[in-house]
Amino acid sequence: MPSVFKLFGEMIKFFIIFILCTVLFYYVIKAVHSEYEKLDRYEYPQGNAVKVFQQEDPDVWERLSIFFRLGE
Repeated sequence: MPSVFKLFGEMIKFFIIFILCTVLFYYVIKAVHSEYEKLDRYEYPQGNAVKVFQQEDPDVWERLSIFFRLGE
């Protein structure tokens, strides 16, 4: 019978450590998220930035051709 109590104690210890690690991981991820949330992702570039992409409205046949070539 002592082996059953020992096994139960080991299981309780495992679950407590698992829960503590999960809570620690949650708060670390929450802190990292709050740190990166403050950054402005869409900030305008500084200095001599040049726009390198100009979006055009392709016609339907060109889009259909790209669709069939890429197979998507």
